[in-house]
Order: sequence, then structure tokens, then C-alpha cells
Amino acid sequence: MVPQLYYITDRRQFPGDRHDQERRLLEKIVECAAAGVELIQLREKDLSARALEELALKAMAALVGSRTRLLINARTDVALACGAHGVHLPANDLAASDVRAIFARSGVSKPVIGVSTHSAAEVASAEAHGADFAVFAPVFEKGGTGSKDGVDELRRICHRPEAAQPPMPVLALGGITLENAQLCVAAGAAGIAAIRLFQQNDVNSVVKKLLSLQT
Repeated sequence: MVPQLYYITDRRQFPGDRHDQERRLLEKIVECAAAGVELIQLREKDLSARALEELALKAMAALVGSRTRLLINARTDVALACGAHGVHLPANDLAASDVRAIFARSGVSKPVIGVSTHSAAEVASAEAHGADFAVFAPVFEKGGTGSKDGVDELRRICHRPEAAQPPMPVLALGGITLENAQLCVAAGAAGIAAIRLFQQNDVNSVVKKLLSLQT
């Protein structure tokens, strides 16, 4: 299977003032969509709801004509207001089933709902509540070190015997580089989620290398 790719934004990592950072972020979103990144999480946690909605509307406009789907971190209200494709729920937030019901009451029948997880129990809960996918982290420490425990846990989660059939996809996050991404895919991860891997590199080159990974 071809790995799913998930860009998680952090405009504050870009140089310049807030206007430069926003411009660079929107350019990166366009770059990711053109390269074939399937999912983007707008994760700008410092913004007010109004400012996040304004940025989300710009991001949605930047994605017009692409197949890339935009998820808003934690804010179902903002996702609905800007017409985003779904939300990404932090661990210990509302259950995916509750959020899906909120979308349904607003006339949105098939939102994309991802959930952050840090343990097998959290992955199982996300799956039981109907999440579309989970992101498990951290697989590696910052810098890509300390791989064994994280990769072993990722493997246990991806091959859990109690998983639904077909199982909910689990994406790997945390310290992932082009050098260690193969370990995640070999462990059973359905895809790769990252901030720096996409933000700090040429996305087209990154995507080509990630899509060549084999399970």
C-alpha cells in the first residue's frame, strides 16, 4: 500500500513577521497539495477562533481544485464555519463519535476525523468511536533518535489482534526523517505525519521518497 501523507502546520517555524509566516504557510499548503499530500492539519493553536477561521478560509481557497483535505485542529466550530473537510482531535478531547454527530446535525455527512494517540488504549478508543485514522506519537525523539521503543510500540499497535476489520489506519508521528520513515512503514504504519519533514524541505522530493517506501 502507498503510505498516506499528513502535513501538520506550524507557521511560527517560518522566518519573518506574522504576515511573512502566513504567506509562507499558504505557499507550503499549495506546494503540499501539488505534490500529492493527502491530508493537511491546520494546527495553529495560538490563534483565536476568529483568526483561525480567517486563516482556514485562505487555506481552503488555496486547495481549490486539489484532492488534498484540510482538517482543523481541535476546533469543530471553525471547521464547520470554513467548510473544512474535517477535524483532528487531540488525545482526551471529545470522542470522534460525538464530533461526527455535531457534523451530522450541521448537514455534513462524511467529515474526516483524525485523533492523536499516545498508547494502544487510545488507539483502540479512537477506533471504537469511529475515527477515520489515528496518529500515534512519538515514534522517535526529536532528531530521529531513540527508535526502538517507539517503533516496537507502533508495531504492536498496528498489529493489534483486537483491531476492527479492516483496521483503522494508524499514522506515525514524531522525529520522522527520510532516513527512518521506512522503519515506520515496515512496522505497519499506514502513513507518515510530520511538521518539519514537510515544512523544511522540498515537498515534491519528500513525497516521491515517502511514496517509494515498501511495507
